[in-house]
Amino acid sequence: MDLEKLQQKLMAVAKASPPSEQVPYAFEKRIMARLTAPLSVDVWAVWGRWLWRAVAPCMSVMAALGVWVLATMHPEPESQNLEQAIENTLLSGDDVAGE
Repeated sequence: MDLEKLQQKLMAVAKASPPSEQVPYAFEKRIMARLTAPLSVDVWAVWGRWLWRAVAPCMSVMAALGVWVLATMHPEPESQNLEQAIENTLLSGDDVAGE
């Protein structure tokens, strides 16, 4: 449908019906002013909307990586006793210096 014809029909219907006493003063002027005003974009709302959309993919990636890490984790070899570990650590410097 042609927008010009639609606008003319709507204006004709609006002019044919008398304004009611319940309509506040200058209501139509306020509405027309809002229609011609530039749209303001709420940056925080857009940012929040995108963050909420990203929750599900991020959670699924996190769960998949967690399962992968648990599946590929190798059991640690039997640990040495504390005395042997300290001796190996302290004497490891002698091996490097002696070469």
